[in-house]
Parts: sequence; structure tokens; C-alpha cells
Amino acid sequence: MGNPWFETVAEAQRRARRRLPAGVYGALVAGSERGTTAADNVAAFAELGFAPRTAGLAAERDLATTVMGQRLSMPVLISPTGVQAVHPDGELAVARAAASRGVAMGLSGFASKPVEEVAAANPMTLFQMYWVGDREEMRARMQRARRAGAVGVIATLDWSFSYGRDWGSPFIPERIDWEAVRRYAPQVALRPRWLWDFARAGHLPDLGVPNMVADPGEPAPSFFGAYGRWMRSAPPSWDDVAWLREQWDGPFMLKGVMRVDEARRALDAGVSALSVSNHGGNNLDGTPASVRALPAIAEAVGDRVEVLLDGGVRRGSDVTKALALGARAVMIGRAHLWGLAANGQAGVENVLDLLRDGLASALTGLGRSGVAELCREDLVVPPGFERRLGVPAAP
Repeated sequence: MGNPWFETVAEAQRRARRRLPAGVYGALVAGSERGTTAADNVAAFAELGFAPRTAGLAAERDLATTVMGQRLSMPVLISPTGVQAVHPDGELAVARAAASRGVAMGLSGFASKPVEEVAAANPMTLFQMYWVGDREEMRARMQRARRAGAVGVIATLDWSFSYGRDWGSPFIPERIDWEAVRRYAPQVALRPRWLWDFARAGHLPDLGVPNMVADPGEPAPSFFGAYGRWMRSAPPSWDDVAWLREQWDGPFMLKGVMRVDEARRALDAGVSALSVSNHGGNNLDGTPASVRALPAIAEAVGDRVEVLLDGGVRRGSDVTKALALGARAVMIGRAHLWGLAANGQAGVENVLDLLRDGLASALTGLGRSGVAELCREDLVVPPGFERRLGVPAAP
């Protein structure tokens, strides 16, 4: 067996592709419809350049920051992602890896592991809330998360249920039965190691979503059962967002903000943080890359709320660019899942180490002693890069 360590996130992605059945891998990489937004999330970072310094560089580099009341070793958080069936340990492996590197863990409401176990593995667990069910059910789910030890809530609203995806259907059967075995056997036969890892762990891939119920003793609904109920739930209003925020006495992030006017509405609703995000390109295709929308939002509200960036982060230099454009921290989704698929907990730690090393290297080249010093002067921003959404046009 080769060296389990990989030197780039791109290599983690290649290993994940070799290890996972085609449908499982496809569910990790593709965005909605054409995938235009998912591709732009990554491509936009490549359009940004650096303005390096040569002499007088800082000998020490401080990467630490505070987000949602949590002292992080670096400005990176794990973004909540649903049903992490790329590895038997799923979200528990990710939580342990994040804890070992001093990073907060975002736990999806559609996760395959219960919040009690994840919060025990990482004391900086942030619980994700989708607008599913009635208010009493949502309040009860948050109360469960609080009892489990979650230190914050992430309310995710950036999702529009796009069905037409050029890349086809993901490998997430409703349940593991003979029909699922028949349908997906050819894929699994080409990548047997994925199923073998689950066999060694003593269970099949987890298809239930245990955090969608108020009591850990209740039976977990299936992923598609909960997903269907989510689609049937009426979209929340801004009054609903304010109500949801009132139910949580602690740090509260609104994820999915791409417009300046909505960032201001989020402030009015009382959020303590917001994430500039297009759901990794899985929302409305044709939405600009989140990093293009970041500067205008950070300029408008960044002095009154913590602004984070989610989407397209693959390198420590990407983290650096986001911070220089006004983000307090970034959230990673696909990158850590590729690490998980490639090498379990150690693979996630590997990805986090790569981001840390890349960030530290960029700080050195820019002559900055810490992440708090990064600013727009450190970048080369090409004309027309930004997208100022929700800003009235000049007369």
C-alpha cells in the first residue's frame, strides 16, 4: 500500500475518486444544473493574485482567531454536510480530526451520526438547522443540540431544490435492500474497498438522519423521508429567521447570504455571524462564486457581524484571499470529505494541515505576522471580479 499522506487537496480528491463508487463520488463533486456556480467557486480564487513583499518579513505568524465565541487555531471551520457515507466513521472521524487541529465542527441536521456523539468528540460543535417541520419540532431539535453540548447554531437557507443536474443521480438509495443491491452492484463491484471498509466496521452505510428528531431515542427518519418533508415545508420569512434566532441563547450563524440587502436583514434578525455561501454550487445555478460577493457584504456589515466565506476553498492561499477580502474565516465542505474518503480521520487531519501550511506560507510571502493583518492591499483583484448583489444601481 502506498503512502497514505497526500500533498494537496487535489490529490485527496483523486484518491477519493479511485476509492468511491461513481455515484458516491458524483454526489460529492457536482453542483446543480450545469454546475456553473460550483465551477466558478473554484475558478474565482484563481483570478485573484498576491502582492508579495521581499524584505522585513515577520518571523512569527499568528493564525488563531475567534469565531462564534470559539477560539480556533486557524480561520477554518468544517462546514455542515449531510450523510457522510464515504467512510464508516463519517462525522465522528471529521469531528475528531477537527478537534485534534483546534477547528470547530459544523454538524448537519442531515448527518448520519447523532449530535450527542459528535459533540462529545469535538467540544466546538455547531449544530445546523434547516427549516423543516413546525416551530415546536425545530425548537425541540435545538434544545436537544444544546443538551448534547453544541455551542452554536448554523441556520442554512441557501437551497432551492434544483432537480435538473447534468451529472445524473447520486448514489443514495432510500434503504439498503435487494433493489438497492441490484441497482448499485455494478458501481460497488468496481470500487469494492468502499463497501469492505463498512463490512469491517460491522455495519452498512448509514442512511438514517438521527438529528432530525427531538429525542435521541426516537427512530431516525430516512434521508429521503426527511428530505421530502423539508421540500414540503413552506420557506421561512425574515420573521421566521428572527424567531429561530430567538430560540438559541448563544452564537447563531445564518448561512447562504449572497446579497448586501439580505446581509443587512440578517443583522436586523439578530444573527451573530453570516456565511457568504451558494451551498457549494448546489443552490440556484448561475449564482456567482461566493468569493465574488464577499467584498461588498464584508464592507457593508463586517464591522457589526462576523462574516465567513463558504465555497471553493481548496488551498491555504484560498483562505488567505478570503480573509484579505474581509472574511473572518472560511468553511470547508468538499475538501474535508475528500480527505475522509481518502484516509479517514487522518485524511481530514491531512487536509487541515495543508490549509494551515498554505496559509502560513502566504502570510510569510505577504509580510504579515498574523491573519488579522490581511487586507485588500495584499491582493491583485482584476477589474470586474466582484459582484455587488443587492446593491442599488448608481443613478
